[in-house]
Order: sequence, then C-alpha cells, then structure tokens
Amino acid sequence: MEKRYNPPMPDSRSAALIILLASLALLGGALAFQYLGGYAPCVLCHWQRYAHAAAIGLAAAALAVPRATSLFLAAAGLALLAGAGIAAFHVGVEQHWWAGTAECGSAVGGSSSIEELRARLLAQPVVRCDEVAWSLFGVSMAGYNFLVSLLLGLLALGSSLGSPRRRRTFA
Repeated sequence: MEKRYNPPMPDSRSAALIILLASLALLGGALAFQYLGGYAPCVLCHWQRYAHAAAIGLAAAALAVPRATSLFLAAAGLALLAGAGIAAFHVGVEQHWWAGTAECGSAVGGSSSIEELRARLLAQPVVRCDEVAWSLFGVSMAGYNFLVSLLLGLLALGSSLGSPRRRRTFA
C-alpha cells in the first residue's frame, strides 16, 4: 500500500482563527498604506478589500457558531478565492496584459464638444488601476494579495472539508 503525503491541515476552528487574523492584518495593512503612507487605492483595490471584509465576517461567524464552522469556513474560502481572482485581474491590468474596467482608466475619446470632453475628464478617477503604486522585489501589492488570498482560500476550503482520516472516522 502506497503512503501518500498529506500535509498537516489545521482543524477548522484554528483555520478560522488564522483566516480572521490574516485578513484583519491584510485589510489593516491596506488601510495603513492608504491613510499613513498616502497610497490612494484604485477601484480594483477596493474590490479586493471587500473579499477580506467578507472573510473576516465569515471567519468570525465560524468561530462563534461551532455547529456551522465548516460552512462558514467554506464560504470564507470562496470569498478569499474570489478576492484572489480580483487580485490576479489587477496584476494583469498593472502589467498591461489586458485592459481594466471602465472605472480603471480614462476613456476620453468620442467626445463631441469641449464641454463634454472636460466633463468626462473631470469624472475620471484620480487613481489608475494600471499603475503600480508600490512594489517589493518587483511584486505589487495586488500580486502579494493574490498569493496570500489564494493560500488562505485554499486553507479555508481544505480545513472546512477536513482531513481524509477524519472523514473516514465519521462515515
């Protein structure tokens, strides 16, 4: 019989605590960059924050309601994976692999008058999604958020399902 390596997976309550603390730290870090560092967020940055806010609420619920820990943890994992998807999209926009959303940049073409052009220019967001505001070792904040959100999302989903040994015990 072949032995498979199963990496140790924390129990669902420990995973919920990890998700809660890590998402709080990431959201707190983003807010510190904004309010202390002066790095204004773009629309995609805000969307990534929503995923962490949802994960915080769901992880807190997982800790508060022991009977539904796995359910809340799975939902937190899905929220984090959605956030990882948004972050991956943001990295692609930053790297100019594809265009961002309409809110990400300036689309000023097609104006029929100076007044319309002026109004469209003034309505454009100040912060562009395709410009990297900060990076470390060539990886932007969106890139780091992608990596951490992906790992946390997989941890949450894996812990919500439990280990194969535990599933056999209850089956």
